Amino acid sequence: MKLKKINEGLKESLIENGLVEANELQKETFSTIKSGADCLILAPAGSGKTTTIVINVIQQLVKEGEQSPRALIVVQDKDKVLEMLEMFEKYGRHTDLTVFGVHDKGDMDYDKNYISGGIDVLVGTPNKLSNMLSTAGYNVNRLKMFIVDDADPMLRLRHETKIMRISNSIVKTQRIIFASEMTERIESLADKMLIEPFEFDFEEYEDEDEEEEGEDENV
Repeated sequence: MKLKKINEGLKESLIENGLVEANELQKETFSTIKSGADCLILAPAGSGKTTTIVINVIQQLVKEGEQSPRALIVVQDKDKVLEMLEMFEKYGRHTDLTVFGVHDKGDMDYDKNYISGGIDVLVGTPNKLSNMLSTAGYNVNRLKMFIVDDADPMLRLRHETKIMRISNSIVKTQRIIFASEMTERIESLADKMLIEPFEFDFEEYEDEDEEEEGEDENV
């Protein structure tokens, strides 16, 4: 995949999975996300938002390790957690990153014990991540990235308070919101959560580009 200074292990995994060309979303956002800036990224379903998240998290974290999570990703539900874990498994194959997912139906004690053993990336639902934060289930002091994937449905379910509670507990990190379109709720969340963000709008994404991304990128 032709992205500037992409990690070689990540590049190898992408090629093995047939991703040899970056799409418009990935090309336009890669350098900005890599810079560490806050971002609001608007793109429709099928444009590769989840793949973009996974690629950039692997790129940012692959060079160093910590006992505590360095990336925290909020997703809508258990299915989205499993989808993202599968994608990290494929594209992070040539790295040493440890990725773990939590959701509303999981066992709290098991999840906390696993996380205490050391992970790099934590993926979870708003309810579970908020509840775990209340019981010191994970440490946010080493986070480099806090990402909200597909914010639209989560805000429709009134999860803004939980998302902001997590965000407000983090002293310093890169914050990124992905959404399908600009709405009052998305705008409000961005105003509260992001600091001088770069904004990207791919709402006019072409169907032919969407098809090139394949089933793995439909989010």
